[in-house]
Amino acid sequence: MMKNRFKGILAIMLTAAVVQAQSPGIIEKTHPLGIRIDALFEAWDKPTSPGCAVAVIKDAEILYERGYGMADLEHDVPVTPNTVFYIGSTSKQFVTFCILLLEEEGKLNLDDDIRVHIPEFPEYDRPITIRHLIHHTSGIRDYLTLWSLKGYSYLDHIAEEAVLDLIYRQEELNFSPGDRYLYSNSCYFLLAVIVERASGQTLRQYADANIFGPLGMTNSHFHDDVNTIIKNRAFGYSRKTDGGFNNLIMRFDLVGSGGLYTNVEDLARWDQNFYENRLGRKNPGLIDRMHSNGRLNSGEALDYAFALRNGTYRGLRTVDHGGALGGYRAQLLRFPDQRFSVIILSNLADFNPGEKAHQIADIVLSDLLEPEPTEGVTADPIHRKEIELDSSVFEKYVGRYRVRPGFILAITMEDDKFMVQATGQSIFRIFPESETEFFLSDSDARISFKPDHRGDVDRLILHQNGRDMPAVRIKSIHLTEDQIREYAGVYTSKELDVSYRVFSQDRGLFVKVGYNPELEMKPIKRDEFETSEIRMMFNRDSQDTITGFRVDAGRVQNLKFIKQPDLK
Repeated sequence: MMKNRFKGILAIMLTAAVVQAQSPGIIEKTHPLGIRIDALFEAWDKPTSPGCAVAVIKDAEILYERGYGMADLEHDVPVTPNTVFYIGSTSKQFVTFCILLLEEEGKLNLDDDIRVHIPEFPEYDRPITIRHLIHHTSGIRDYLTLWSLKGYSYLDHIAEEAVLDLIYRQEELNFSPGDRYLYSNSCYFLLAVIVERASGQTLRQYADANIFGPLGMTNSHFHDDVNTIIKNRAFGYSRKTDGGFNNLIMRFDLVGSGGLYTNVEDLARWDQNFYENRLGRKNPGLIDRMHSNGRLNSGEALDYAFALRNGTYRGLRTVDHGGALGGYRAQLLRFPDQRFSVIILSNLADFNPGEKAHQIADIVLSDLLEPEPTEGVTADPIHRKEIELDSSVFEKYVGRYRVRPGFILAITMEDDKFMVQATGQSIFRIFPESETEFFLSDSDARISFKPDHRGDVDRLILHQNGRDMPAVRIKSIHLTEDQIREYAGVYTSKELDVSYRVFSQDRGLFVKVGYNPELEMKPIKRDEFETSEIRMMFNRDSQDTITGFRVDAGRVQNLKFIKQPDLK
């Protein structure tokens, strides 16, 4: 084992030597390392596809950087390492660093009740601290989910005051602060507010002065004004079922939960600050704190630190965080003990930068990594082979499968094509590689259908990002027309300030919000239904009359709706 580790270290040293021998420190595409990395992205490396920018870093040197595909399909602008992308939740680590800098300045304390800085925030049974916000243990409902439940799109411009009002209207939390971990974008939206209150500057101004300026990140900014022009911007896209692309025009300009536009070269500068802190008072302890995991009230440690996830991959320690919004996807993966990082930014909604970052690590760190698990591993997604499969075989798979509350996979068939749609995502075609195994094109995602002892398919496993996520088939019950009519009516949420209309149509039950398309409500059991996006649980009074329902939508739980009296 020691011999193999030495070989791996030597290989990296030789690679670095090659890099340093070439100006400006980046290897040529014809180098074996470049050829192998390029092969991972050949499906997007064409003038008709959105793509990504990649930077591979070792010992403060960029070993390899390239752009693949197009930043702007309308004007034929290719992606380059200078292309600027929206990085979604990968932005969050910059927010926590701002918070730590403000603590260093004595302007806040992580154990402050957030009402010290935001006195208008509602008072609940237990105080919520800044630390709760950082580690997603506050219980505050996710504002993006609330906005969607209200019937609006996050792609649109959303006023900061509207989000604050939406958060302040919530009469209860998902859980008591510190009891659980549940990712919530509201936490980081509020952290941005705290940065502004504590510093007297907007998050954009504070980060510019204290992070981006000192590190020379000249292509980075928190985009808090939708009208600001962004040079070298990549536009976000989603894939159409016919093989083309939709332009996901995004006017979203809220910051904190996301909001950072940047490129791979600026992120490489940020990445290197984790080895030698140049910010604030240049205290190395700030870096240690960024990596310190949160804890629950029970004492249980989380793997979520200061908007960084601590983990391992094939025996090596990792630190990472991804990001996704609209057509943008981002990943910053660091192997701190090897001083090795991979940064991937993409402008295609179904692109998986986390999977590709790990595949690059497989190439460069091959002799340092433990052997890959062999169970359930299939061919590289680029080289998977589709087989012929009769649609009658697939028909027994058609249905809805619950991965977790609020996250459902709908398996459908359209014109003898096999399709999958996850909650809140576009519909994608899946291709059979055996009678029970299916894969998505240009992705590591695949689906395994699992029959029970009678041969009936009652579950599946979604394989993605190195994880196996089981899903149980949702078995709908049959309702009579009289039973369906019992649920019809208008239901209002005081906390959302919105009404849902439930109605019967074609012997089914549907719910409609505003001008959005209606969603079919599939009955799971008496008084419990699921749509493609939410679970609805109806309440009855002592006379067995329906009085309302509660909604669970993943990051929003137990949201109450009251049935309105019928108008005669």
